[in-house]
Amino acid sequence: MINEAYKAMLGGKSVIRELSEYATARGKEIGYDNVFDYSLGNPSVPAPPDFARTMVDLYTNGDPVAIHGYSPSLGIPSVKEAIADSLNRRFGTAYTGNHIFPTTGAAGALAHAMRAVTKPGDEIITFAPFFPEYMPYVNGTGAHLTVIPADTANFQINFEAFEAALNPNVQAVLINTPNNPSGAVYSAETLTKLAALLTAKQTEYGHDIFLISDEPYREIVFDGNTQPYPANFYANTLTCYSWSKSLSLPGERIGYVAVNPAAADADLLVPIMGQISRGTGHNCPPSSIQLGVAKVLDETSDLSVYETNMNLLYDALTSIGFDVVRPGGTFYIFPKALEEDATEFCLKAKEYDLILVPSESFGVPGYFRMAYCIDTEKVKRSIPALEKFAHEQYGL
Repeated sequence: MINEAYKAMLGGKSVIRELSEYATARGKEIGYDNVFDYSLGNPSVPAPPDFARTMVDLYTNGDPVAIHGYSPSLGIPSVKEAIADSLNRRFGTAYTGNHIFPTTGAAGALAHAMRAVTKPGDEIITFAPFFPEYMPYVNGTGAHLTVIPADTANFQINFEAFEAALNPNVQAVLINTPNNPSGAVYSAETLTKLAALLTAKQTEYGHDIFLISDEPYREIVFDGNTQPYPANFYANTLTCYSWSKSLSLPGERIGYVAVNPAAADADLLVPIMGQISRGTGHNCPPSSIQLGVAKVLDETSDLSVYETNMNLLYDALTSIGFDVVRPGGTFYIFPKALEEDATEFCLKAKEYDLILVPSESFGVPGYFRMAYCIDTEKVKRSIPALEKFAHEQYGL
């Protein structure tokens, strides 16, 4: 018999993927240049030239066994050491290679981190708005995901609701900063308050509570700011990262879990993740891509286009009359829809070839997400369509 749980999931396809597929089909009808597709968070800038040169050199001159052979189950030691050294230089941390577990992207990192610190029946808390795939990620572990309502004033943490929801069954708290979909960057004040509350609850409940920090947008921060490093605020932090955004390598599926050396059982958690891999068939990312990213750890793609696009859209949306919190990072903006039903709003937008993602799947009703990782020229051309849509449908 087939697995009925996964069969049931077939009816719950990703709204984002469905909209992206619609945009592709519509593009075949009218030309994709004429479809203002803000659905999918797929980086629009190339990887840094050094990455391509590194990969060519590896395949041309490297040891074929090292490049194509099986990776050790806990990752290639030299790569793990290079990642630890990079983090220590950048954030003043004290990682060693033994605290780094390479994974197939941030999704793989989250899957291992969640399983390492929870068991079936435990509770994980996250904060709206949140990446919709967190739901199947957590469900797959047997744990339960509790979503805290959003603070829509600034999309920092709703601490009043969070504290009310905390209970002894909570084993982990999942954050995403900079945040998909809101673009919010958690401030040092927010992270300090979060750490103090979790520390107090650990003492009250008599067990560790781990902070799982999902950080694939860490380098995409605007106005000359940086993302405060959450692990510097709270000892029991598992940092989940991917180079999908910073190096524009989403298809290579390469990331890691970094276990804070100050965390409880810090020396056991990476070996435990290796055992989790045995049960999930994860078995580490390919050796070649581990070796490749290790050579360009302190580089990024040219990420400046995302700030340019954000400013264009923010100015246009506010000028039209949308209520929107200015993003501090990522390549997403999360305005309030012009009617309560965000799905209906986005369906109307499709008539203007504007592909917008309704907010319900992000845990917040009445908003929509725009992924502005597209050419700046196309952002500019989309603004008259936004103006026409808002005027004809809502009288703005």
